[in-house]
Amino acid sequence: MHNFTYHNPVKIVFGKNSINKLNELIAPKQKILLAYGGGSIKSNGVYQQIISALPDHQIFEFAGIEANPEYDTLVKAINICKAEKIDLILAVGGGSVIDGCKLVALASHYDGEAWDILTNPTLEFTKAIPLGTVLTLPATGSEMNCGSVISRRSIGAKLAFGNPLVYPKFSILDPEVTYTLPKRQLQNGVIDPFIHVTEQYLTTDINTDIQDGFAESVLRTLVKVGKDIVNGSTNYDTRANWMWAATNALNGIIGVGVDQDWATHMIGHELTAAYGLDHAQTLAIVAPQLWRFQFEAKVSKLAKLGRNVWGLENLEDRLVATQAIILTEEFFHSLEVATKLSDYNIVIEAEKIANTLFAHNSTNLGENKAINKEAVIEILTKAQ
Repeated sequence: MHNFTYHNPVKIVFGKNSINKLNELIAPKQKILLAYGGGSIKSNGVYQQIISALPDHQIFEFAGIEANPEYDTLVKAINICKAEKIDLILAVGGGSVIDGCKLVALASHYDGEAWDILTNPTLEFTKAIPLGTVLTLPATGSEMNCGSVISRRSIGAKLAFGNPLVYPKFSILDPEVTYTLPKRQLQNGVIDPFIHVTEQYLTTDINTDIQDGFAESVLRTLVKVGKDIVNGSTNYDTRANWMWAATNALNGIIGVGVDQDWATHMIGHELTAAYGLDHAQTLAIVAPQLWRFQFEAKVSKLAKLGRNVWGLENLEDRLVATQAIILTEEFFHSLEVATKLSDYNIVIEAEKIANTLFAHNSTNLGENKAINKEAVIEILTKAQ
């Protein structure tokens, strides 16, 4: 196990009717930017709960943050925050809204172009607008981490940044608000955290029993509840376990002291930018082929996946590892999520995607830095 420092300052308020506690979490008389997406929070009752919980605050609404939050949209929110001297941003939605608000929070105390935050990792910041969240779509874990992914469609880019200043001060997780989510978002909400875990777990085997056990527990939970979630179950415990699993998939605890991969995500971001696929759809396509490409390096952990998540026994490591990939693909198929680009009628321009990816990244990808441009082309070709 590698040396590590772990710190996560996010206060989680979990359970039924927890939106009612907003007034206890936000100081009186503050100016709040209430940010959300397409407006579903007004039809599912979440908006009304928030307004009722904050009767003494000045609220500025900002709607329309897209899935894969769009930079040009977020610039408008940044301008509001600067003009109105907003005290706190309340992000209500899934990972896209929360990710977008992280950029808004940091850029509102930056005098340059906000895109610099994504393209220049050496920038230093001392202040951001405090951020709180009300999670309505479990998937990304953004409610309990300091990472963000932003799209800029005008230049075909999708880039990430992280900064400890944008850890949410609090995040409210009420499983009941997920009951009205459409099937596609439920599918994404199972696939995304599953791959978040594997990006931290299916790497080098360096004797990290606690992290591996935690990772396997999250994966087993997602497998257990995944099909029921996608089929629309409104059983409270099923929804609660799903929501908490998605949060724990990327709140940092699984990733301490271990080597991490994230190549699947980096390749997936380029597919989203180029072809408009949902983030989770790209992960389901890329991950199995990337594992096959990196089979020799990942065989030990793939075998652990097979035994400790999929319940395989009495087989040699390589056979278990091979079967683990197949069973994972079958799990995705059971959720009605495709694992090939051709299933979406996409003919990949693999070399173009790889060139764009490495225009944004100066080093090879993966936990062992073995995934270069040629490797990306091979992975994408096999994913066709």
